[in-house]
Amino acid sequence: MTDPTSDDNSLFVGFGGLNINHMKTCIIIDDEQNARETLQKMLQRYFSSRISISGIADSIKEGVLLINRHKPDLVFLDIEMPQENGLELFKYFDRPDFELVFTTAYEQYAIKAIKYAALDYILKPINQIELGEAITKIELKDRINKNTSLHIEALMHNLNSDSDQFTKVAFPSANGYTLEKLKNIVYCQADKNYCIIHTITGKKIIVTKPLKFIAEMLPVDSFFRIHKTYLINLNYIENINKSAGGQVVMSGDIIIPIASTHYTELIERINK
Repeated sequence: MTDPTSDDNSLFVGFGGLNINHMKTCIIIDDEQNARETLQKMLQRYFSSRISISGIADSIKEGVLLINRHKPDLVFLDIEMPQENGLELFKYFDRPDFELVFTTAYEQYAIKAIKYAALDYILKPINQIELGEAITKIELKDRINKNTSLHIEALMHNLNSDSDQFTKVAFPSANGYTLEKLKNIVYCQADKNYCIIHTITGKKIIVTKPLKFIAEMLPVDSFFRIHKTYLINLNYIENINKSAGGQVVMSGDIIIPIASTHYTELIERINK
């Protein structure tokens, strides 16, 4: 493939009213010609004031060459490709210094792993709105605090797990992201627009997202929201007390109230 030149200089002025001062460079890696051309044209037509395409590759091998040559800010990476799977890209970079957006038409297992690693993805066929949202997320990230290698570590750890259950998750925190094993999480506690993750080791992680976000992120087979303020790991319940309106005793003698509307469901979940 060759480095592209734009034939469409139309500007897409600030997606969602956002004023962006720094144009980012990108590489597109996809084995499907139609997918490559569609993404290229969409970027050139709607986002040419925000994204500049440095190169387009139809394989991981060629993508690595383009990344090393152009040092892009962002890589659009297809997951399912012949020869080398898209995830094989990270064999060539110990500490990736670029943001990443996966593009895929299927592979739900990989998508779940991507979510746990707090990475971005766009489902094919790509549309303008979802592409714009992905670009905006990248633009809003603090490059000083970003740590792509940490996210890739979480992703690869989960995908290489012997089990079909993912074991690590990347939580957004004040300084970037904190990687934690799911099995270490005892409970999560709402704190206004933040959330506190309490672990079995005693470590606390302050997450810059509300409890609702965390509840949607963690596996429902292990975690249950028993109260508007608390989400617990069912594996750490030591006792359930009906008195005082209902309470659970977690490992470490932590007492957490049970909302009356959730008591019956909690008992059913435990008895499964």
